[in-house]
Amino acid sequence: MILEVFPSGPAETNAYLIGCPQTLRAVVIDVPFESTEQILKRARELSLVIECILLTHSHWDHTAEVCLLKDALHIPVYVHQEDAGNLERPGSDRLPLFFPIKGVVPDGFLSDGQELMVGKLRIQVIHTPGHTPGGVCFYFPDEKALISGDTLFRGTIGNLSFPTARPALMWASLKRLAALPPDTKVYPGHGGPTTIHHEKWISQAQERFN
Repeated sequence: MILEVFPSGPAETNAYLIGCPQTLRAVVIDVPFESTEQILKRARELSLVIECILLTHSHWDHTAEVCLLKDALHIPVYVHQEDAGNLERPGSDRLPLFFPIKGVVPDGFLSDGQELMVGKLRIQVIHTPGHTPGGVCFYFPDEKALISGDTLFRGTIGNLSFPTARPALMWASLKRLAALPPDTKVYPGHGGPTTIHHEKWISQAQERFN
């Protein structure tokens, strides 16, 4: 698996370019401010053909340049239905917007248990509500890799105080992640990677954070 990360924008949000080395087909996960040019440049260098944009959730720091990348490549965008409204109308989640962000109508919806193929890469969608109602993680079972968005970071979890957060749902989401193989590499929405083993506390996260 080809995996490139681009920490971008005022919140140092991670955009991911993930490609299949056999077919050179690729996907972009999250598109923060100041990431599009970097993504396109690296995709050209690696001869990758980006097929679609997948979103872990709809907070502005993860979606600011979705429209820009979509228009540049004429590719579809997918998000969980419960976060679609905020993608279409940025700021409708009642988080303050510090920059104008153009809304995007998703081309389809992600659902729990859905399996996607990018070249020969298998991607499983895990619905992980908590930080947002429609937050998802993307699991690559053959590579034992997880793109966790803002559900799980190294040593902590996503903010549960935002207006649309669902704190009561986060604990079950984290327990689902805890059930993944311990050597699964976790690539979060902010900060550096970790592993499920290193974050084994997540099965008891409710006691830790309440």
